[in-house]
Amino acid sequence: MIRHRATPTAAVRVDHHSAVQLAAVTARGVARDCGLPGALPDQAAVIASELASNLDKHASDGTLYIQPTPLGAGVEILAADRGPGMPELERCLTDGYTTAGTLGVGLGAVSRMATHFTIRTGTDAGGGTWACARLTPPGDRETALQDVGSVCLAVEGEEDCGDARAVVQTGETRTAAVLDGLGHGSRAAEAAQVALRSFLADPGRPLPDLLTAMNRALRRTRGAAVGLLRLRPESADYCGIGNVRALTLSHTGVHHRLTGQPGVVGWSMPTPRTHGFPVPPGATVVLYSDGIDCRWAREPSPSLLRLPPSLLSAALAHGHRRLRDDATVLASRSPQTPRLP
Repeated sequence: MIRHRATPTAAVRVDHHSAVQLAAVTARGVARDCGLPGALPDQAAVIASELASNLDKHASDGTLYIQPTPLGAGVEILAADRGPGMPELERCLTDGYTTAGTLGVGLGAVSRMATHFTIRTGTDAGGGTWACARLTPPGDRETALQDVGSVCLAVEGEEDCGDARAVVQTGETRTAAVLDGLGHGSRAAEAAQVALRSFLADPGRPLPDLLTAMNRALRRTRGAAVGLLRLRPESADYCGIGNVRALTLSHTGVHHRLTGQPGVVGWSMPTPRTHGFPVPPGATVVLYSDGIDCRWAREPSPSLLRLPPSLLSAALAHGHRRLRDDATVLASRSPQTPRLP
């Protein structure tokens, strides 16, 4: 069984050159907390520094999102911005190519140092670029290749995050949870963490049983909205209470839009119902709390539809987050789904 390390995401907004150093320090700390051995925490710092420096020189409204890898051991560094995009992406990954009069080794160095590096640039109006660098222990490349991504952010100005998320993989089955404690701040965080512990105690149970157990555990808290997903190679089940949404994305658009039943887990929960739906090859299933503006799914851009789960999570959190609420997005392809180019 492979479990997600369910810690909130550290966000470093790159609005000044000093943010480059902050990004490096943050990445080194997260890598150490993940238990990465030897020089890997320093390598994580270099990767974060290069990505942040690239945002500082070339992008607008750029942010780094730093956290443990979605599954297994490792650190993940995500970069997202709002433009102007990279019209010659392949050349930008080549050492020596520069548009800012520098040595031109940034993205090439990141690609070499990371266990796995993914980058996409928007081709629609407004552009934007999204990158994901994963660094894992020697011999654990499979962790870096998992087609799952998530971002979990506290409301602006709060240290405690009232959202939580987790994903657990057993064989060819992946079970995910997005948990949204009512309101925000310390009491919402307490409710989310109680729900998280209940989920992780036995994540293989039927989804309605997981919700029933959470309902008992949350009775002394303010309660939470919960969305649960069980993902298999060709199908998925969703079971939710409250405003945690689920949908499927493919290159043709949005499918299977689902919202939790009305109620609150912990004090007014109805009998939970499970909804099954097919998952075509290459499709991505997305769970997200109401801190992500649901209007993104009305007419998502072609660039967004083509993003792999790690970059999709970063794009949604960066481009569609409500700053006055905790925000979580978790995206996954089926465990055995072939990757799209």
